[in-house]
Amino acid sequence: MSTTTTATAVTPLTTADAEILITAARRAAETAGVTVSVTVLDAGGHLLAFRRDDRAVLISGETSTRKAYTALQLDAPTADLVELVKPDGPFHSLPTALDRPLLFIAGGVPVHRDGRLIGAIGVGGGAPEQDHGFATTALEELSR
Repeated sequence: MSTTTTATAVTPLTTADAEILITAARRAAETAGVTVSVTVLDAGGHLLAFRRDDRAVLISGETSTRKAYTALQLDAPTADLVELVKPDGPFHSLPTALDRPLLFIAGGVPVHRDGRLIGAIGVGGGAPEQDHGFATTALEELSR
């Protein structure tokens, strides 16, 4: 008896999707009076889009990218990972064990389509909880 498995193609994250994410995250940050940087990565970790507000702190560009990368690699919001990497957490050595640009601060969120990981968004520049909120607001906008 033969079983046939058909793979369902999932549309990858596009540059148009990335622009929706960036616009929505920046709009949410602007409403809150926060200047941010926003990074969108595709499923392979490649940069699809990046935008830094003129007045955003320079390091926010790096933090937004690292947050997106971390969310993508671990397929989890960075907000959910913060406790796991603290000195008494089960993954406390993860940030230094790998030679990767991981950052365990809230603001990175994976992007899924039809249950599959297709990329990630990272926001930096506000308080971690704010950045997480801006990123999740952007995801909500993309899913409309």
